[in-house]
Amino acid sequence: MAVKIRLRRVGRKKSPMYRIVVADSKSPRDGKFIEIIGQYQPRTGDKAINLDAARVNHWLDVGAQPTDTVRSLLRKAGVLKSRHETRLAAKLQGAAVPLAEKTDEV
Repeated sequence: MAVKIRLRRVGRKKSPMYRIVVADSKSPRDGKFIEIIGQYQPRTGDKAINLDAARVNHWLDVGAQPTDTVRSLLRKAGVLKSRHETRLAAKLQGAAVPLAEKTDEV
């Protein structure tokens, strides 16, 4: 089963609101989903994106693929940047070589 992170449209006509959901790639756009991990309200301005970053990271870790639109929303929310920095820090920490102890002998 291929899992996608994508948008699900809710709201009235001419007043869109989207839920960011984790769903099977074969289910329809507004059909069955696994979990709601956030919402996106494009008409509200600066507070348009509301995400549960821990759940987003969990689903990305287990292999869920975000759609192009959701990927850009995750980038705007800063989730992908923090994820990248965390992974890079872990990689650099693992590759670090400890310095030799300095001894003071006269």
